[in-house]
Amino acid sequence: QVQLVESGGGLVQPGGSLRLSCAASGSIFSMDTMGWYRLAPGKQRELVAAITSGGIKKYADSVKGRFTISRDNAKNTVYLQMNSLKPEDTAVYYCNANLKKYSYSYYSSYWGQGTQVTVSS
Repeated sequence: QVQLVESGGGLVQPGGSLRLSCAASGSIFSMDTMGWYRLAPGKQRELVAAITSGGIKKYADSVKGRFTISRDNAKNTVYLQMNSLKPEDTAVYYCNANLKKYSYSYYSSYWGQGTQVTVSS
């Protein structure tokens, strides 16, 4: 069974930094695009950042220049380095991975359990 485990969330002051990690485990044959979404109270789920298997990156306009997404294919892990955090970054952050399992001929999307990020004084 495939599982995505997130870590790194917490409480930080404005201007602080956090690094989120998401490790996928299980019967994984290959991984394609991985990314981070966030959900804040009263708002719709938002794509924060994504990275393809080839290293092409996409960021939400609100985090460009502050967040950096990266991946370690050998570890089936995606990271999100968050710098210069703002109160509006407060949300539950969810890891997403598109992967192919052994014995499957197509890619499926999987989600982590979410990790809380709170930016407050």
